[in-house]
Amino acid sequence: MTVTVQDRADVGRTSDIDLEALRRRYAEERDKRLREEGNQQYLQTKGDFSYFVDDPYVERVERQPIETTRQAVVIGGGFGGILTAIRLKKAGIDDIMIIEKGGDFGGTWYWNRYPGLACDMKSYVYLPLLEEVGYMPPRNYASGQEIHQHAKRLVAHFGLQPHGLFQTEVRELRWLEDESCWLVSTVQGDRIRAKYVLTATGSFSRPKLPGIRGVDRYKGHTFHSSRWDYAYTGGSPDGGLTGLQGKRVAIIGTGATSVQLIPHLAEHAGHLYVVQRTPSGVDARAEEPLDPEWVASLEPGWQKRLIENFTSLTSGAGAEQDLIQDGWTFLFTRILAAASAAPDGNFTLDDLLLAAELADAEKMTEIRARIDVAVRDPEVAERLKPWYRRFCKRPVFHDGFLETFNRNNVTLLDTDGKGIDEITEDAIVVNGAAYPVDCIIFASGFEIGADSVVRNGFSVIGKGGLDLSDTWSRHGISTFHGMLINGFPNFFIHQTAQGALAANFCHGLDEMSRHMSYVIARTEAAGASEVEVSKAAETEWVEHCAGVSGLMMDFLKTCTPGYYNAEGKIDSESIKGYGYGLGPMMFFGIIDRWREDGTMEGVELRKDGAPIV
Repeated sequence: MTVTVQDRADVGRTSDIDLEALRRRYAEERDKRLREEGNQQYLQTKGDFSYFVDDPYVERVERQPIETTRQAVVIGGGFGGILTAIRLKKAGIDDIMIIEKGGDFGGTWYWNRYPGLACDMKSYVYLPLLEEVGYMPPRNYASGQEIHQHAKRLVAHFGLQPHGLFQTEVRELRWLEDESCWLVSTVQGDRIRAKYVLTATGSFSRPKLPGIRGVDRYKGHTFHSSRWDYAYTGGSPDGGLTGLQGKRVAIIGTGATSVQLIPHLAEHAGHLYVVQRTPSGVDARAEEPLDPEWVASLEPGWQKRLIENFTSLTSGAGAEQDLIQDGWTFLFTRILAAASAAPDGNFTLDDLLLAAELADAEKMTEIRARIDVAVRDPEVAERLKPWYRRFCKRPVFHDGFLETFNRNNVTLLDTDGKGIDEITEDAIVVNGAAYPVDCIIFASGFEIGADSVVRNGFSVIGKGGLDLSDTWSRHGISTFHGMLINGFPNFFIHQTAQGALAANFCHGLDEMSRHMSYVIARTEAAGASEVEVSKAAETEWVEHCAGVSGLMMDFLKTCTPGYYNAEGKIDSESIKGYGYGLGPMMFFGIIDRWREDGTMEGVELRKDGAPIV
């Protein structure tokens, strides 16, 4: 099938897209990157590699262990933990402790401080509770520093600072059946009893390293991008990395993080080697200040409308109007417009899928054409071109990344999907050639998905000594609405599996926080000591999720390997660790109706071990 589309990358030409040829090219590029190990190709930052997760931002403060009791303990001080605490307080739960391993609130925006860091979606969509705190970001895309400041703004506005216990790492959660509470044990020796425990450890909290042969032999300087070493590089998140002058630097990874920081590295490094296994699809960012007239026109409830519009469009649910009009929503608007062009406006699922594929092909053609315009060397430009569907990887936007490869001090080391051969004491070896380097920066991402939930650094022991990690490892992830787990009373978990997987993570976190606080408030109102989902309700939800995951799994199977598809190993078992298959807006509707029903269907309340009818 050949379809002619007008290229919209301002390169002034029409492209003929042969869908069959494009599918073959995508499959070839996917297959050359498939590895038998899947997610096991990465190393955990433990043992000899534990220094990669040390906190470089604050001095370690030693303290005596504490022993106390709280009504609720929230684990994690990022936006998930902050929003959870806010919703709990609004529900009347004030006796809260927020345990955070970092030195302050902020979560991923505390840890990630690399130069050029910014959000990849509109700031007024991503930053939560703007109306509540009376803040409007000054430009379309907020910097990492601004986002971290907003997290602290929420903390100050809602009085959360006294609830924080920082530089503290949970070792174990254990359900005490005779007391109907959790015992939270920490690495620091704390013993904290809590009626409720809510985890919000985040999807981007624990860095991972590529399992490259010899990675432990290297004698030069190394760090992970999420623990930026300004003592070595000099400068700040705004740039100015003067400590890299004259140094040979290698950065491993070309994902969303690298796209933002590579221009800053290139500006100051003596020479920069960019090691690429799979190119990113880098679209224009088009940064601009917020229009004051637009801001003045906003009416109460504006942010909720914009957030829901963004999530509705980016999950394929559609909307009457695209209120966002950015690189995320434009493609989906184009898809729906193409599909609705069917005769009489009646289009089938096949029409929609074809429209999606055509619009995707057009967009990716634009992105590849943009590379030809920006990069002078045709061979380098060709190696930077992504060959996969747009949402096989998280979309990336930047206005200066591609031009960086026109610099004389930048070398793209494309591995054609294979990765680095090995690392020696002083060099990286790519395609058989050794490149001596003074510093290696790992921009290799984070542990993500169901595996990361059960490998979060602490064990969770429920009723009868049931180990959550062991249970999920043997039987697969199993939840009710992604948040409650049979055998683990009074326990709530923030994660995306069988729940909210939204492009805007903060939207999902807030909706889930609302749901968790509702369940807890109802439990308190009933005078119950325990709340737990029934095994039957959990099983029914898992089966329902499996039944609606087909389209998502079919799409992910065609994708180049990455964290979206378990490094190409997505199957009927691993899909259990993914978000609700019909999209976040459908999921939010389900839990909204569950709350509106008011019967707490599938959830059991108990007092002193006896059910409350």
